Amino acid sequence: MRRRHWLVLVSFLLMVVAPTAVGGWYLWMRAADQYASYVGFSVRKEETSSAIELLGGITELSGSSSSDTDILYKFLESQELVRTIDRKLDLRAIWSKADPSVDPVFAYHPPGTIEDLTDYWARMVKVHYDSASGLLDLRVNAFTPEDARAITREIFDESSAMINALSSIAREDTLRYAREELQTAVDRLKAARTAMTAYRNENQIVDPEANIQSQVGLIGSLQAQLAEALIELDLLQGNAGTSDPRVVQLRRRVEVIRERISDEQNKVGAAGEAGTTAFADILSGYESLAVDREFAEEAYRSALASFDSAQAEARRQSRYLAAHVSPTLAEASEYPQRGLLLGLVALFAFLLWASTVLVAYSLKDRR
Repeated sequence: MRRRHWLVLVSFLLMVVAPTAVGGWYLWMRAADQYASYVGFSVRKEETSSAIELLGGITELSGSSSSDTDILYKFLESQELVRTIDRKLDLRAIWSKADPSVDPVFAYHPPGTIEDLTDYWARMVKVHYDSASGLLDLRVNAFTPEDARAITREIFDESSAMINALSSIAREDTLRYAREELQTAVDRLKAARTAMTAYRNENQIVDPEANIQSQVGLIGSLQAQLAEALIELDLLQGNAGTSDPRVVQLRRRVEVIRERISDEQNKVGAAGEAGTTAFADILSGYESLAVDREFAEEAYRSALASFDSAQAEARRQSRYLAAHVSPTLAEASEYPQRGLLLGLVALFAFLLWASTVLVAYSLKDRR
């Protein structure tokens, strides 16, 4: 054994054995037992359709909402949640039950700021989020089993309240939008019906289609009378002279019928009588207003169905928190993991010692 060998041995005792011994003494003699409570949940989103929507097909009954889970994951790490639960349970008192003067490493040092409490929250509350399945698993540590489960339950309740608030906001937005669409459809339908009524009053016609059908029937009847009169005139001219009063009367009858047919055709056609509008123009304007009214009625029916669906959606809870693991109550302490921590202390102390020895030998060899 040379002098350098004794230096290596002494350094090993000081840098590896001593820290490991101190760490073991602290972990088993000073570190307070910590009890863990577990809870697992996920955000579920209902996709059940209303009776109106089911007329178009069957949709998925339920599913998970990854975006809501992402929001909830951030909420579980937020200062807002820490402040809320501290106000209800007094986290400072719960986490300082292990005397900070005895266990300064693992105990909370009261009172501290909200930032200090949030940092300690990150040490005591571990959140695991599986983005593929949308499942959230929490582990909460405290110095008594009851405190750990109380914190876990409060976290679950606050998370559920937050998801319900998100659902409420979404429902209110959907309902407000559907109500505005319905009001717009109602106003459009009223305007279309008012325009239709004004057009009827202006032209003094209730149903132009019925009137024009009556007019066409009248023209057809006059044409039939004209044909009969022409036949009678041809028969009479074969037996009587042109000056016969009967022939003159039939000719006058034919002229009158033709004039009447022309007048009635003018009413139907584009020419119209002086100061009047042709039935074709009246019918064209009426059909344009009828198309607007039918469109307004269809838009109203669609808006009313959407509003009814939105109301049905607002009456039920579309998002909710489903727990697949209820808050547990520990019977034995799991933390701190003394064996693991002691092994890590020994490992890092050994690596530090080994690195120091290698550097020292390399420097010695350069001389």
